[in-house]
Amino acid sequence: MEAVHKKFSSLSLKDELSIVSAARKGVRPGVFYSFANVAKLPEKSLAALLHLHPRTISNYRSRRKHLNPVESEHLLKLIVLFTKGERMFGSIDEFNHWLHKPYWHTKEMPMSWLNTPGGVDLITEELDRLAHGYAA
Repeated sequence: MEAVHKKFSSLSLKDELSIVSAARKGVRPGVFYSFANVAKLPEKSLAALLHLHPRTISNYRSRRKHLNPVESEHLLKLIVLFTKGERMFGSIDEFNHWLHKPYWHTKEMPMSWLNTPGGVDLITEELDRLAHGYAA
């Protein structure tokens, strides 16, 4: 079962334009918490990827404030990445395992690149290469 896709399919994140459009409106903090749960990421770790303190997210939620566009775009790109990874690897657990393995002939792990939207894009491109049989 594709838990990430099923949970977030209503966001209609089909291309860069739809991601940016949704991000410009801001994402509800509830999306952050739902994604952390489905992606099996500790809230503290996900907040760190977005360069936020977990308390900030909690404050956003209690004040019914949306994440700003930059934070929203980053989170939405992570959702798209994890959806793709779950599909490719068959489960979110297998994808998370891959994210924590060194790659590209270095000691770096794909997870270490996810702290910027550009890093998310690089890992998404790597998944596309792997899907087409072109390893880096």
